[in-house]
Formats: sequence, C-alpha cells, structure tokens
Amino acid sequence: MRTRPARPPLPVPQAKLALMRAEGCTTSFYRYLYNTVGERWLWYVRRGWTDKQLSRWLARAEIELSVLYVGGVPAGYFELERLASGETELCYFGLVPEFIGRGLGSHFLRAAVEAGWRGTTRRLWVHTSTYDHPRALGLYQRAGFQVYRRQQVSFDDPRLTGLLPRNLVHPLLPALAVAAGEAPAEPSGGSASGA
Repeated sequence: MRTRPARPPLPVPQAKLALMRAEGCTTSFYRYLYNTVGERWLWYVRRGWTDKQLSRWLARAEIELSVLYVGGVPAGYFELERLASGETELCYFGLVPEFIGRGLGSHFLRAAVEAGWRGTTRRLWVHTSTYDHPRALGLYQRAGFQVYRRQQVSFDDPRLTGLLPRNLVHPLLPALAVAAGEAPAEPSGGSASGA
C-alpha cells in the first residue's frame, strides 16, 4: 500500500469496542496475544524468542502494539513496526478465535491501516501466508493492499520442533500422531496475520 486508502466509512459493529495502544506491554501479555491469536495459523517465530529478546523488541520505539477489546475482553491485536525510511510493516494482525465471525475483522483492519498511516509512512505492507485464515488475503486486498510479491518459503513443521502443540489441527497439514490419551486440538475460527 503506497497511499492511504480513501474508503467510505464502515458500519461500526454492535458491541462495546475499545482500541487501546499497549504501552509498556509485558512479555507475558504479548505471549498471550501472539499465542492465542496466532496458534491456529501456525504463528511460531516469536514463540522461539526468549523473554529477553521479546522484551527488547517490545521496548523499541519503532514498535506499536494495539489491542482491541470487546466488552472489556481482549479480542485481537495488531503490531506495527515503523522504520525511519517511511516503511511501516503491519507485522501481526488478528482476532482471538472466539471473536472471529462477529463482523469485527474489516472494522479492526481499517483501524490498523489508519494507525499504520499516521506519521511519516510512505509505504504500509504486510506478509500473509497460505497457512493464515483462507479469507486473509481478500480482507487485506479489500482494505487497499495490493499483492507485490509471492514467495515460496520452507520451514520445519513447528509442531515437530515443539514450538506448537503436536495436536494442533490445520486444514493444510496432515495430523500428527499424538501421545496416548491426548486428543487432537479442536480447530478454531480464523484471523488474518502477518508472518
């Protein structure tokens, strides 16, 4: 996205909403958001970070974290990284599984895009993945993002490396054998994400 999109207003979802910047975010709260929002979509990279690494990342002036609350309950978050060059990345974006399908996604993404364009941003961008919610790419495109590159990336299955539960179910991956007495995790709803 190279220009701030001019979009007509969206209807506001019928819920008690609050969007708050998480200033001085703790590593434990960040891990709750990252793991809860991203586990279903194979977000694994930051799970491998130590608390010290994560704390240093969150303390950077270029990092902005905002949390959507619905009725006082954390319902999703987005994370921005603003660079001096004018490049701003929407690093992560998504909803807690219980809040997917309630008409919040477009409204929430609009708020993330507006936040991304504050300041000296000249380009706002996001990564997505085939492992993200099946509607993620379409949601980003409706918000004004354009596909600029497709890239094939290989990585070890994070369920095998221990970064994600072995019993995690994803529609694009074969189920793994689980330990005796361990049931496969129930698939949850969807969200969009950066990766």
